[in-house]
Amino acid sequence: MQIGLSSSSVFPEGTPAAFEIASALGFDGVEIMVGIDAASQDLNALLALRDHYGVPILAIHAPCLLITQRVWGTDPWGKLQRARAVAEAVQAPTVVVHPPFRWQREYARGFITGIERMAQETSVRFAVENMYPWRAGGQQVGAYAPGWDVRDEDYPHTTLDLSHTAVARVDAVGMATDLGDRLIHLHLADGTGSARDEHLLPGQGNQPVDAVLQGLAQRGFDGSIVVEVSTRTAPDRATRLADLAGCLEFARRHTGSGVL
Repeated sequence: MQIGLSSSSVFPEGTPAAFEIASALGFDGVEIMVGIDAASQDLNALLALRDHYGVPILAIHAPCLLITQRVWGTDPWGKLQRARAVAEAVQAPTVVVHPPFRWQREYARGFITGIERMAQETSVRFAVENMYPWRAGGQQVGAYAPGWDVRDEDYPHTTLDLSHTAVARVDAVGMATDLGDRLIHLHLADGTGSARDEHLLPGQGNQPVDAVLQGLAQRGFDGSIVVEVSTRTAPDRATRLADLAGCLEFARRHTGSGVL
């Protein structure tokens, strides 16, 4: 089992800082959140950073957010093809992808069969991530199609995000159990059950983060656990590094994987 650092965890610092910090703290690798940061979109830059710091790239997170709608073009399938090509080039085994937004009707209609087709064309695994219903004024809105709960579809590979389980108010341990061997990638974070996707440090919310990690270790999980937390409010870099070091220690302690 590998413990990685998402490049989103160092924001507002950029992708180069993720490699630097992952190397300094002893993470096993990084996940690249492809976003508006130019280095995250540039294959040559990623290869140079990987080789300079000696830090493997564990996953490419395709640009699926509202803020990245125009990153790598506007065609969602084109984005996934680009993510796959980058993953192959940097030898990352996984592409993380969100379910389509409901208003992406054509993409959503063909999403399940399209993911299955693309999985047959490469050794890269497309791990579809659990999302959550949007809530406003006491009402829930289904923003994703086919749906936010990846247990409802037969995706070959999935990602479990523990901030998203908090927003959805679902049992994270139960979701991890239900996904079984289809679960190959974990986003380590926490949340309070707010309607906002918080990505808190483990222990700052109400998610059973320790129990999820312990359960994965007990069943011999051999995928990647990636710290995906928000450190944007850290007053300085020393605090950011201390927070991320604490996440790594938490993950290693509860999985028994090379306790620091």
